[in-house]
Amino acid sequence: MKLSIIILNYKSQGHLRQCLRGLRDCSLPYETEVIVIDNGSGDRSAAVVKQEYPAARYIALPRNVGYSAGNNVGLRQASGDLIMILNPDVAVFRGAIERLVTYLHDHPRVGLVAPRLINPDGSTQLSGALFPSFWIPLWRRSTLGKFPGPRQLLERYFIKGWGRNSSRPVGWALGACLLMRRQALTDVGELDERFFLYYEDTDFCRRFWEHGWEVHYVAAAEMVHYLSRTSAVNPGLSGILSYATRIHIKSWIKYTMKYRGRPKPELSM
Repeated sequence: MKLSIIILNYKSQGHLRQCLRGLRDCSLPYETEVIVIDNGSGDRSAAVVKQEYPAARYIALPRNVGYSAGNNVGLRQASGDLIMILNPDVAVFRGAIERLVTYLHDHPRVGLVAPRLINPDGSTQLSGALFPSFWIPLWRRSTLGKFPGPRQLLERYFIKGWGRNSSRPVGWALGACLLMRRQALTDVGELDERFFLYYEDTDFCRRFWEHGWEVHYVAAAEMVHYLSRTSAVNPGLSGILSYATRIHIKSWIKYTMKYRGRPKPELSM
């Protein structure tokens, strides 16, 4: 078995160094290739890769083409039976990748798995959820979500009561770390490049379900994610008008239009 790990970097030199050190220290028991795609950072990322993981392939793109298109460059270069998309702001613990691989081996209907992502303070991120309804983004990013009706729907969306201490199917998982079978990827296809940033992971996971492959959250595989929600940093009007939020809204509209009139996949429980 061969494992391909794709890291899409954009001006994250410090995180990239930490991520590569973690992978190096894991001493994975598989033939592993690491492919770093640089999205036009214009910094010293190439030197970081050479220093921390000299065996890695480094591909520099002339400009920032976005999350989907950048990762697709890596997917086209990957040769592994299993392929992982990994953000540079994720610190990998020893044993986490092996637990994801074992889970795939033990669950043949599962095409894609995601780890339990935790914050640096040890708290668990809400990195797995059901498929969103139209108003979910608005409720998440405004005070409307505090009202009883929207709050209950948000709780259902994030599967309240689960606690993320056990593995289970989810509609979609955060694209910070996704491990998939090549066979499933062949069926599903690449990431949709209409999504520059945001909702590409939701769309990707949805297509796995639509092609008969399950998506699961694996609680035993823990990684630290230095999450920065750039689209929600600034509250109020300044946040709504920010560049990141505008991209988020555009991606949400694209996602909504793409699946308009199509039923959401049913999760196998």
